[in-house]
Amino acid sequence: MKLNFKDSILFIGDSVTDVGRDRTNAVDLGQGYPLMIATALKERYAELELSFSNRGIGGDKLKDMAARWEADCLSLNPTVVSILIGINDTWHAVGQDQFGSQEDLQQFEQLYRTLLTTLVENSVRQIILMEPFVLPYPINREMWRSDLDPRIQVVRKLAYEFQADLIPLDGLLNAIGIKQGVALLTGEDGVHPTQKGHELIAKMWLDAVEKEC
Repeated sequence: MKLNFKDSILFIGDSVTDVGRDRTNAVDLGQGYPLMIATALKERYAELELSFSNRGIGGDKLKDMAARWEADCLSLNPTVVSILIGINDTWHAVGQDQFGSQEDLQQFEQLYRTLLTTLVENSVRQIILMEPFVLPYPINREMWRSDLDPRIQVVRKLAYEFQADLIPLDGLLNAIGIKQGVALLTGEDGVHPTQKGHELIAKMWLDAVEKEC
């Protein structure tokens, strides 16, 4: 990922991106990884005069994000778009007929591809796809893998297809959780990052950045 002068960077997704942002304030970045990334980049590359927006909304599934795509993404004219979505598609399907269904997965892929196509059509210069993730605490989160893992594979497939940068959060966070303890990263539900979890997500994102020469 390379940054250019006056890049406008948009973070969009669900509650993992939202993190308490003031939705009445268009420039509020919340208290999670988007704020941490913006703070670091402003310090590191002040001369680039970067701008940042957060349009995460807690509880969103992919279709919910798609419904506000024009207002919360395209109309902002970002040059860089970072997307983290998909865990609620799994979470909200638990116990439902669509959990793990091939039809639901195909719809997920088709809709995600449609959104990415609009970014290309609107001359978004850089796309960053972040894997949805879940950590195995509480223990029942392990059964989510049969629905979430195929969605992660869709994200990886689309990253290749659209030449996007991929941030492999699921694998990286689970690897750290094995060594340091899952609760350290996602507290009580395996999904919502702690402060430490957000710091690690921000670091993984920043590790993918290379200043445009």
